[in-house]
Amino acid sequence: MSQAKPPGRSLLASALGGLGLLAGMMLIVEGGRLLPPASIAPVQDAGDLKPAFHGPIHDARPGRPARKIAEDLIAPPPLDPSGIERIEPRPPLGELGLAPRPQTPMPQDWRETLLFRPVAASSAVVEAMGRTVAISGTVDIGPDRTCMFDDTAWPCGQRARAAFNAWLRGRALKCLLPPDADRFAIAAPCALGTQDVGAWLVSNGWAMAARSGIYGKAEVVARTARMGIFGPPQ
Repeated sequence: MSQAKPPGRSLLASALGGLGLLAGMMLIVEGGRLLPPASIAPVQDAGDLKPAFHGPIHDARPGRPARKIAEDLIAPPPLDPSGIERIEPRPPLGELGLAPRPQTPMPQDWRETLLFRPVAASSAVVEAMGRTVAISGTVDIGPDRTCMFDDTAWPCGQRARAAFNAWLRGRALKCLLPPDADRFAIAAPCALGTQDVGAWLVSNGWAMAARSGIYGKAEVVARTARMGIFGPPQ
C-alpha cells in the first residue's frame, strides 16, 4: 500500500519557489537602474540620406619625398646608344615553327598536255587555254622584227608569226608542262602530231636556235638555203 505525502512539504516547496521568482525579478529591476541609459541615434528619413563620397581623398598633411633605397642596385646603369651593336638573329632551333617552302614542280612531275586551238603570239610563242608557252630550244622572232636582204628591209617578224599560225591551223599542240603552267609563261617542248615544233620552226627559218639547244644544225641548213627570215622578202 502506498503512503500519502504529508501536506506540509508541498506547501513549503511552493513557498520557496515563489520567493526565488520574486528575488529574480528584483535583481533585474535593480540592474536596469544601475546601467547608464543607452544613446540611440535618431532615425533619418529617406529624404535626408546623402550618397557616400567616392572621390579622391587628399591628405592635408605636408608631403615628404619617398626615400631612395639601394638606388645603385635597383636602377639600371646609364647606357650609351653609340656602344650598342645590333647583331643578326640566331638561327631557329628547328624547322617545326618555320613555314613550309613552296614546292617547285620537278621534271618528273611534268605531263604531256593538249593545248587546243593554239594561236601564235610570235614566231615561237603560242597561247592556248589561258597558257603561254615558248617553244624550248628556239629564239623567238618578235612581230616588230625587221630583216635585211640585199639592202631591202622587210617585216620578217610579222611574216614568221603568220607562217606559224598557218602551219598550226588551229590544231591541238601536245606540250610537256608542269602542273601549274597556267600561272606563268614557260618554255616547253611541243609537238604537232609527230612533228617537233621547234625543229620545224628553225629548219624553215622562222625561228633561230638557242645556243644551248638541239637545233643548231637545223639553223645552219636554213641559213644556207636562205629560208624564212634568212631569205628574200615574202
